[in-house]
This record gives sequence, structure tokens and C-alpha cells, in this order.
Amino acid sequence: MSELLVENVWKQFRTSVVLRGVDLAVDSHQVVALIGASGSGKSTLLRCINLLETVDDGRIVFAGRDITDPAVRPDDVRRSIGMVFQSYNLFPHLSVLDNVTLAARKVHRMPRSVANDRAATLLSRFGLGDKATAYPDRLSGGQQQRAAFARSLMTDPRLLLLDEVTSALDPELVGEVLEIIRGLAAGGMTMVMATHEMQFCREVADRVCFIDDGRVLEEAAPEDLFTSPQQQRTREFLRRIVG
Repeated sequence: MSELLVENVWKQFRTSVVLRGVDLAVDSHQVVALIGASGSGKSTLLRCINLLETVDDGRIVFAGRDITDPAVRPDDVRRSIGMVFQSYNLFPHLSVLDNVTLAARKVHRMPRSVANDRAATLLSRFGLGDKATAYPDRLSGGQQQRAAFARSLMTDPRLLLLDEVTSALDPELVGEVLEIIRGLAAGGMTMVMATHEMQFCREVADRVCFIDDGRVLEEAAPEDLFTSPQQQRTREFLRRIVG
């Protein structure tokens, strides 16, 4: 059974249809990359999986449970699904430690002492052990994004969603964040990541899905999709992005 199953998901914002019957299956310990032009629906799909958006039709099954059932509490689901966004979304008035532990303590009721210990371990893992009392404006973009990763892992999620996590970084900082993702993949974390880092997809992803106009137009193993795409639209996109 797949860890995550997206079945015929549709999403519309006013008159704009953003997702058009998306199907996606992700197995445990698998890394699936979503590629496609800006506005193709990648971020909306991730937000639907994390229940930040409600789907208009279709369903999403996670860990054997239909999480699009209206009776499901989103906060309960998010305990098992971490998400890292394009922007770091750190509160400027809180220290790194408080940013990392806030949701775990306030939403998921983790005791402060447990949260602080967990955060200290994660911050050290990501090279931020000496930044716990610092404020976000004292950190580089790469450090802020690393803090966001630590926050997303506080509840030991089964699934991690990554939404263009390097897009707001200066080029020289991209590598350090990609190393975090590479390490998580090597450790068996199940991930779905929207990204423009094509070479990174080839190295890390188990499967790549090309999304175009709200549909999964093509999906394959990285080498197959990048070297011999089957759809003309995929070939056009890769020529423009990869060259």
C-alpha cells in the first residue's frame, strides 16, 4: 500500500482551475519530485496534501486514512506531515529555538522540556547548535531555511513536503539546503518536493512527475524522464530549463 495516494484531485480558485484530476502515489521511503512551470499547480498540490487547501473533488489517502474526509482534524494530520515552504516563515520576534518549538508545543501539545531537547538535537544536526538563542534577522537565508527544516521535523513526521525550498536563497546558499535534503533521503524520509533543481532531481528522486496546467502529464524514473521524455510538452519544458 502506498504511504500517500492522491486520487483524481481537483482544485479551483474562483474561475481558475488549478488542479485537474491529479493522481499521485508515493511509497514509504520514496522521494518524488514535482517539476513544471510556475503556476502549473505544484505548490497547490502540496498545500492540498497538507490540508492547507481543501480539495473540490477527489480524495487524498495518507497512511491508509482518507484525510480529505471532513471529519478529519487537519492538526492531527499535520503531526505526521511536515512541510517546508519557499519563504522561511520564521517569526522575527522569536528566537530560533522558540520558532522551531512553537507549533510542537502549542498545536501538538508537546511538553516544553521535550520540545526543547528535540529542537536542540535537530539544530545541532543542521549546524545551528549555537544559534538557538539568535533571532532570524541574525541568520543567513540558508540558516533560516535550515531552521525551517528543523521545525518541520519536530514531530518526527512520516512524510515531508518541500515547496521550492531553495528558490528564495542566494545561489551560494542553495548547496547547503540541498545537502540537508540529500541526507534526509539517505535516511529513508518519504518526501514530495516541488523543485526547479533539475540536476538534484536526477541525483535524489526515485520518481519525477512533470505537472503541466494542473495535470500530471508524465512521470518516470529521473533518467528516463530527463533523457527520453515521452510527451512533447515535457520535451519543450526540459529544453527550456535544462538546455
